[in-house]
This record gives sequence, structure tokens and C-alpha cells, in this order.
Amino acid sequence: MKQTKFLLAGMFFGLLIIKSEALSWFRIQEMFRFQSIHMFGIFGTAILVGSISVYAIKSLQLKTIEGELITLKKKPLKPRAQIFGGLLFGFGWVLTGLCIAPVYALIGTGYAASFLILFGALAGVFVYGWSKNKLPH
Repeated sequence: MKQTKFLLAGMFFGLLIIKSEALSWFRIQEMFRFQSIHMFGIFGTAILVGSISVYAIKSLQLKTIEGELITLKKKPLKPRAQIFGGLLFGFGWVLTGLCIAPVYALIGTGYAASFLILFGALAGVFVYGWSKNKLPH
């Protein structure tokens, strides 16, 4: 029963990205070509909601469902690693037309080709784990 809330949250998130057309390869290409503001509007909304949520968590000292205080720790910036990771993520995004979050929604909507993207993402995680000690963290 405890996992049901995560399943429902994931289904709600999937519904949101399907209805917002964030899965659309054409919308993503429009974004990368600066032909439409649609995807930037989605990102802007996500940033606004995230900012308000973090502010609420910190100022109201919110607790988890289990009653533990939520603590948000500041992480140090590592520009080389973040630039490299961002470029790698961006190249994958341009090549496939989507990031990893919509892959599960695409699989749920019946796009069989999404399994290739999921396989590529899992292979990337495996390669990262294998080469983690050699990367600039």
C-alpha cells in the first residue's frame, strides 16, 4: 500500500507530460531551433513550482509522510563535471528527441521504440557506474 502513492504520483506526472505535449518530438525540435516558446513555458512553470515548493519546505519546516523533518542540503558546484554532464545529456536529448522522464510515459502509451531509449539510458548508467572513479567529481 505504501508504494501506491508513488505509482499514482508517477501516473499523474506521466499524464501531465503527455497532455502538455512534452513528449512531442516536434515540440522538442521547435525548442532547440528557438521556433516556439511552448517547451520553455513548461520548464519555466516547473522552475516556478519547484522554487515555491523549496521555499515552503524550508520556511514551514515540512515533514515527510513518516514524520521526519525534510532537510535540503546545499551541494557544492563542480563546473567541469556539470558542464560535461549537461553536454552529454543535451546531445542525447537532441539525438533521441526526449529526456529520460518521458520514456516511461511513451512506453505506457505504446511506443515500442521507447524501449531502445530506455536501454540506452540504462547502458549509460552502467557505463557511469563502471567509470565513476575516473570522472571529474
